[in-house]
Amino acid sequence: MAAVSFAPLAVALPLLGAALAFVLRRHTGAQRAVTSSTLALTLVLEVWMLAGAWRHGAQAVLLGGWAPPWGISMVVDEFSSLMLVVSTCVSLAVLLYASGQGMADGERGGSISVFHPAYLILVAGVSNAFLAGDLFNLYVGFEILLTASYVLLTLGGTTARIRAAVTYVVVSVVSSVLFLLAIGMIYAATGTVNMADLALKLGEVAPGTQVVLHLMLFVAFGIKAAVFPLSFWLPDSYPTAPAPVTAVFAGLLTKVGVYAMVRTETLLFPGDRINSLLMVVALLTMLVGILGAVAQTDVKRMLSFTLTSHIGFMVFGLAVGNVVGLAAAVYYVAHHIIVQTSLFLVTGLIERRGGSSNVDRLGSLARLSPVLAVLFFIPAMNLAGIPPFSGFLGKLGLIQGGVELGTPLGWVLVGGSVATSLLTLLAVARVWNRAFWRKAEDAENPAPVLLATTSSGSPMTTYGTAANSGSRGDSALLPRGMVVPTAALVSLGVALTVFAGPLFQLSEQAARQMLERTPYIEAVFGAEATYAPGSLK
Repeated sequence: MAAVSFAPLAVALPLLGAALAFVLRRHTGAQRAVTSSTLALTLVLEVWMLAGAWRHGAQAVLLGGWAPPWGISMVVDEFSSLMLVVSTCVSLAVLLYASGQGMADGERGGSISVFHPAYLILVAGVSNAFLAGDLFNLYVGFEILLTASYVLLTLGGTTARIRAAVTYVVVSVVSSVLFLLAIGMIYAATGTVNMADLALKLGEVAPGTQVVLHLMLFVAFGIKAAVFPLSFWLPDSYPTAPAPVTAVFAGLLTKVGVYAMVRTETLLFPGDRINSLLMVVALLTMLVGILGAVAQTDVKRMLSFTLTSHIGFMVFGLAVGNVVGLAAAVYYVAHHIIVQTSLFLVTGLIERRGGSSNVDRLGSLARLSPVLAVLFFIPAMNLAGIPPFSGFLGKLGLIQGGVELGTPLGWVLVGGSVATSLLTLLAVARVWNRAFWRKAEDAENPAPVLLATTSSGSPMTTYGTAANSGSRGDSALLPRGMVVPTAALVSLGVALTVFAGPLFQLSEQAARQMLERTPYIEAVFGAEATYAPGSLK
């Protein structure tokens, strides 16, 4: 039986796991086992689906046996299946990190009973969005993940988290309402919300109406993806959450918006009608975001600004509109999910080991915790695009796409991407030099835990009790249950470089099929589908 037949389980398994985790809310050990087992089983299923998409191309499953466009369809192609695998890998690593943190803290702080059900519901929403074959099911996926994210963002109930959550909720509701309005207008204009059907029917709509529908979807997804100037909400929302929540938000939520943008731009609105606008948005997103990052002293805020900045690279690949650029964008999305999540997890370890995430209060971390130094250095260089890491390979592909385009705006984008990479290197190098390399005594306002460690040589634990030795103290501050998942995710980022050849081949295949559009349409309607003349232009 084809793997695509089991695609609904990628959504159903996390939802069933969430229900069981809620039933076991008084048994945290059982909750952890259920949640991690559910994600591991889902990952195995999605790897099988990715292998099937690589061999057979786009395939669809029709829920309930209803023929398209009336029924709900889930489509598995190279792009969606790659996103499923990467997102679940990241979700599993973050879950293990959160479990390790909960056990180290004696179940205080973030390890409350609602975390595991909400987390699995978030994963279900992400999976549903990646698999959705119609706009309304895509909307449902967004709402599922956003509802779960509201819960996760306010865990702990501090004033700062509630304030950040209010901004996040308001912005999310505005984007969702705009998306829903766009869906209603599209249905009124075409009589369908099935994306394969829309690919055939939107071409028959009046050009002015097409532009309005196109821009409404672009703005709705732009808010969710945090592109400039719609990214104002992100730097103040993400850093206040617990480290695992911030990490999974940074890795996944904006990428679902990017995925929706890529899917609709290539399938529903082909051509170069707004490509110039996309290029300008990509350039401003890269530059404004990275200038904000350079100005930060808090590592979490710096990473939040680099997150918004590097969304611009993905829009860059979409905007150039050729196979090379789009393939590089697909590869770069996978790269960025893993690397950005890794850095936020490492920042949680920095805050735990150094007592702060502000570089003005940090120092001597390379000497006190060499493992932590390595865990930061590798993804930081990867994010900056230093050869031979995957960040360099993805950016090189984007530059090739811009050069192949050959327009003045394309060359400006190439220059902007190079400048953004150099400024990213400056931002992460500043953190490296100040937090890891200099002496703690030279910090402007050093954290007490660092001064206690460097002066006595006997590191302090999180609760202020001296450890018997340097190694044991470092182990107490950096529990193995948090370090191992972080190291695994960092290693996965390195694997993107080791296996760059087949991954780029997969990305190129995905880009080619998205630009052709017929494989997606035939997956839904069958190879015998007939098209009206000019409907695929």
